[in-house]
Amino acid sequence: MHAIGRRKRATARVYLTEGEGTVVVNGRPAEEYFAPFLNPPEHLEKVLKQPFYATQTVGKFDAKVQVAGGGFTGQLEAVRLGIARALVGVTEENKLVLRQAGLLTRDSREVEPKKYGHRKARKSQQYSKR
Repeated sequence: MHAIGRRKRATARVYLTEGEGTVVVNGRPAEEYFAPFLNPPEHLEKVLKQPFYATQTVGKFDAKVQVAGGGFTGQLEAVRLGIARALVGVTEENKLVLRQAGLLTRDSREVEPKKYGHRKARKSQQYSKR
């Protein structure tokens, strides 16, 4: 099954196949790909495998993921959304469980672009009356 997940500027294409539960991101194991960014390594297990735990399908599917754009958090959560959407494609019964867990909601928040004449997106230069 194929699905796309997005978060911030990151886009993840997820391909689910029957297997033993391995997650490969951009040709490398997920633990190796996300390792430089994880302070507690358990965070990866908690976030990435959350859709599998919610649907009791841990160890039943392999996920092959192509992810691009954004940073660590955006990519990690884009992969999570892609896995959840792919699990809905496998069987429609997963939809209610994943929806109740909040895993099918696309988080559309992005960084606001900087405006000209401003220091940041909204912060202006200090006003001086005299």
